Amino acid sequence: MVAVCHCRTCQRNTGSAFSTNVAMPRDALVTEGQALATYETRTDASGPPFFRSFCARCGSPVCARGEAYTGIVFVKAGTLDDPAEVVPTLHIWCAEQLPWIRCDDGTPHFPAGPSA
Repeated sequence: MVAVCHCRTCQRNTGSAFSTNVAMPRDALVTEGQALATYETRTDASGPPFFRSFCARCGSPVCARGEAYTGIVFVKAGTLDDPAEVVPTLHIWCAEQLPWIRCDDGTPHFPAGPSA
């Protein structure tokens, strides 16, 4: 799954209008070099924690994981060696999408997460 996330938290995390994320088994992710730094976010006070990891050297967001997604990690597509190979399969949290974004790529759109 390659999800374009339009949630406000991803907007803040990327400093952009959305984040393109590749979902993969957590055990399949291999990073090289210095260990990633991680911080916790929540959509609100009662929401489950979501852990965002970034390069401690340059600050680039690298991946994220959450208790709601056991065994899955979401890798930022821009950090891959060839991000051009990544094609979105869905758009999520479109209820928080910025009004000037036009997503006419034919992929499914969800107002919240894909299970909502």
